[in-house]
Amino acid sequence: MDNKILIKTKNLKKYFKTSAGNLHAVDNINLNIYKGQTLGVVGESGCGKSTLGRTVLRLLEPTSGSVIYDGKDIIKLSSNKMRKMRSKMQIIFQDPYASLNPRMSVSEIIMEPITFNKIITDKKEAYKRTLELMDIVGLAKRLRNSYPHELDGGRRQRIGIARALALNPEFIICDEPVSALDVSIQAQILNLLMDLQEDMGLTYMFITHDLSVVKHISDEIVVMYLGKVIERAKSDELFENPIHPYTKALLSAIPVIDIDNKREREILKGEVVSPIEPKPGCRFAPRCKYAVPACSGKELDLVEINNGHFVSCEVFGR
Repeated sequence: MDNKILIKTKNLKKYFKTSAGNLHAVDNINLNIYKGQTLGVVGESGCGKSTLGRTVLRLLEPTSGSVIYDGKDIIKLSSNKMRKMRSKMQIIFQDPYASLNPRMSVSEIIMEPITFNKIITDKKEAYKRTLELMDIVGLAKRLRNSYPHELDGGRRQRIGIARALALNPEFIICDEPVSALDVSIQAQILNLLMDLQEDMGLTYMFITHDLSVVKHISDEIVVMYLGKVIERAKSDELFENPIHPYTKALLSAIPVIDIDNKREREILKGEVVSPIEPKPGCRFAPRCKYAVPACSGKELDLVEINNGHFVSCEVFGR
């Protein structure tokens, strides 16, 4: 593994204007993603993890903050320079069908970014490269003239992966790439992503709500809640020693195969606070049985409690 930081976010924010005020989808996020590694981003639906991924890629323009890619702040790049940068940064979407053009064949979908970005100008060579990419992701060449609606979810997602690889990227955001697939197909796609990372030295941000999936693929995991990172640690450390009450509740919800395992479930109660103009303090406090008055009224920073283990909690983060 390389200790070089490929992606760094500094105080990254993305707010959406509503009639009631600003919706804080991503609020003051500071992350390091190391070259050749996978950063897992987990949390409930609506916590801002997909918005974070799109903001890092500048598919959404941030409200404020910086995204440093290999030493360059890409937020400051012009549209022309950003277009060149996009060849290094790609995304695999959650829904493999909605993200593919239904009027284009498999080979046309994969070849489009190659020809559009003039990676290969000769059509025969571009087609040859397309067939190579199909082979890399495990798509049979006989499917080259098929259309997305003729294929199952696993093959569609392989098309999305091949398309992401077409520009020879260094960094790929995987936005819940297996959540729409059957469990058996999930394992195949996860193993494919891990093999590609090893063979090509890829760096991933892997976004998911499924903690059992993220443990399998991630080197480090961040837990998000309503736009904020509330815990960050190495994958093994987070599962062995969760600190934040919200993280503990998420882990307790993972299904266990052993019927003799009497693990106690952490049942969350209380109201989810509105992400529109939230008040200072821990946003999880209204649902936390350990909450104290000090949890409200001030912003809580991530505090390092062990080597590389950070938590934002007034009660347990000291």
